[in-house]
Amino acid sequence: MGCALSGSGVSSGASAPDSAGSKRDRAAESTFASAGGSEIGGARGPGFRLKSEPVPLTESQKDLIRESWKVVHQDIARLGIIMFIRLFETHPECKDVFFIFREIDDLQELKMSKELQAHGLRVMSFIEKSVARLAQEDKLEQIALELGKCHCRYNAPPKYYEYVGVQFISAVKPILKDSWSPQVEQAWESLFAYLAAVMKRGYHEEEHKDGVNKASYARKRPPQSPAEEAPPNCI
Repeated sequence: MGCALSGSGVSSGASAPDSAGSKRDRAAESTFASAGGSEIGGARGPGFRLKSEPVPLTESQKDLIRESWKVVHQDIARLGIIMFIRLFETHPECKDVFFIFREIDDLQELKMSKELQAHGLRVMSFIEKSVARLAQEDKLEQIALELGKCHCRYNAPPKYYEYVGVQFISAVKPILKDSWSPQVEQAWESLFAYLAAVMKRGYHEEEHKDGVNKASYARKRPPQSPAEEAPPNCI
């Protein structure tokens, strides 16, 4: 399973122009963030786990997602590219998370990138797996949790997770045409808010686990001499 946002680090980039579309996207991102944000509180002992989120979807909403996915699935390769190009247009700082795309400023060049095409397909594959597991909520939670842990290992911070859902919805609206409705949009928004929340939980659990492992290693490591602790060029 590929990470939706992966790389060795993030640095701030120039802000995208506040076009009408960009403002709508940012408003939608706020909706995702408020609906899917997990509070991280309480003691963080060795068995630290964040509270599970219930899947916020009715059976009719799940059916709407399944039916619309049947149409979307027919063109997932192109949709994956459109989704990420829109992501980089509205949030250019996200491109820094992908080390293979950092130096490509021309969006037309990015559209032709085989790496972007492959990554878009991996993300669409994750969405497909999520749709297939709507009736198996424990399995849906597990794949989102593991993806969040993967993002922690690739240092892709949680603040970006809502962006992908917003751009997916923007990209599928023209594809579904008359089949798109406020009810379909709300169903997809609820699904992506849930996935983002579980991914954040996975990220923070992995982050905590990594911190515990490092602290345990530091306690068990034998004391070093001053010469060993000093930087190589320090005299």
